[in-house]
Amino acid sequence: MNFPVIGVVGGGQLARMMAPEATNLGFHLRVLAEAADVSAVAAVSEAPVGDYRDLATLRQFAAGVDVLTFDHEHVPNEHLQVLIEEGVNVQPRPAALIHAQDKLVMRAAIERLGLPNPSWAGVASVDELIAFGHSIGWPVVLKTPRGGYDGKGVRMLDTADDARNCADWFADGSTLLAEEKVDFSRELSALVARTPSGQTRSWPVVHTIQVDGVCDEVIAPAPGLDPLAAQAAADAAQHIATEFAVTGVMAAELFETPGRGPGFVINELAMRPHNTGHWTMNGSVTSQFEQHLRAVLDLPLGDTSALAEVTVMKNFLGGANADLYSAFPAALAAQPRAKVHAYGKSVRPGRKIGHVNVLGTPGQTVDDVRHAASQAATIIRDGATPDAASKGAPPR
Repeated sequence: MNFPVIGVVGGGQLARMMAPEATNLGFHLRVLAEAADVSAVAAVSEAPVGDYRDLATLRQFAAGVDVLTFDHEHVPNEHLQVLIEEGVNVQPRPAALIHAQDKLVMRAAIERLGLPNPSWAGVASVDELIAFGHSIGWPVVLKTPRGGYDGKGVRMLDTADDARNCADWFADGSTLLAEEKVDFSRELSALVARTPSGQTRSWPVVHTIQVDGVCDEVIAPAPGLDPLAAQAAADAAQHIATEFAVTGVMAAELFETPGRGPGFVINELAMRPHNTGHWTMNGSVTSQFEQHLRAVLDLPLGDTSALAEVTVMKNFLGGANADLYSAFPAALAAQPRAKVHAYGKSVRPGRKIGHVNVLGTPGQTVDDVRHAASQAATIIRDGATPDAASKGAPPR
């Protein structure tokens, strides 16, 4: 048998969750880990430790793989270009990845495609930032084009005085991204997969709930979403994936804007499996992780139909309970339908350490399913008893 070897750069939870899907398909998954104790190491048989920013390390890791893909978007594009020139099959390609690596590049590209953008500008000084704020009206969002995630690298500026306090962000001479603060009703995510030969498949558009800049909960499909807006969002994600020649899974994070344009504007892009797609592990015919592996190998893509009328994904971050497993009996007894996915990480406050998926049953409301997912996640996070977590998901 000659099954493919897939190299994944990065040893986080996304690589970890690719591992069982690779095993099911008979693929060999090799992971370039940042350290010996990162999330994916326990899930694969081959996980050399190395620096993804070092070309020689990447070259050695890629030797013998059938395709090289990613757990994150931070690998230097110039290194990937060298690997491609040396014959390595890199998926997605650097020309696509740049749109997830650099928000200024992404904004300009979205504009060229004629898709809904917030008002934006590249600003190289406090004076330019203030001029932008005066031109579109305050408040304004200031972002670092590279490296920001989960709310990092973002400042909300209500006035010109707030902008003057951002001088430190311009100290190195960088051009930053300034955007209007979009008046939105909720956040959405449109997930799509694409193969190198051009096949695409989309999952239902979902409602995502952020807390302190971190994805907290996902409801699939997005309840009450206008069908025309849902179709337009899925079409926009497919259009982006096609025009940028994305391979693998891509998430388009969106702001829902009823009455404005097609009902949404594009916030950010991710060129990899994404937190907003974790619900697919139990709630879709084909999970985003299986689909990503199929896509980068240019295999036919799987069915993306939802398996329930509603599926809820609830993250649990590091909290009061350092011994997660000690809470499993209470969590699983309280919610037997909950599917727990723990990432094998040590507990630190605010760190993503796992998630819970719950599929609704006929007759259950969205709030019922949210309650179930929230209760299981809360018990694990806090080591609480079922009674202590019985109130479930707070209204939003």
